[in-house]
Amino acid sequence: MFLKPLQQKLKFKSGEKAIKQLLENPLKGSRTSKGIGSIGCIVDLDKFSDTNLFYEFVSEFSLRPNSVKIIGYKKLYDKNSPYATPVFSDNDLGWKGAIENGYALEFFSRDYDLLINYYDDEQLLLKLMTLKTKARLRVGFGEIDNKLNDLIINTPIADFSVFKKELKKYLKILREIE
Repeated sequence: MFLKPLQQKLKFKSGEKAIKQLLENPLKGSRTSKGIGSIGCIVDLDKFSDTNLFYEFVSEFSLRPNSVKIIGYKKLYDKNSPYATPVFSDNDLGWKGAIENGYALEFFSRDYDLLINYYDDEQLLLKLMTLKTKARLRVGFGEIDNKLNDLIINTPIADFSVFKKELKKYLKILREIE
């Protein structure tokens, strides 16, 4: 009864410790060439629920149809309810910052050229997912710790079209896309 909250608190403490270690020794993508060929998206579904908009990057950046992978975070979710997007939550936090979710394990088993961190709240699980995912270039919002992202775009989270336009502009400047 009283052990469950204590266990969760200890898991969060060990997760925070894992974040510090990952910030000191970040994972980078193994691919060093320029250009965007694969995109990973970590989305806070509590704030932004229309994940189908991320598939617009396929046509925007002339990518293969299966090159965009999306995973969503919900603070609380029912494992029996169907979701269109693979989901993880705070209940999936294990010891030493491990994320015990099959969707999450599949997500960070891949290398991405671009990781889009589409969240603006400092949630432990979101930060762990960002740090455990191997990506060459990370993009996110300014409200989050600046050490997590290589490129910061200051737009409202609800306005995806402005975010997409700004991202495309900066990727052209960095010569990642044509």
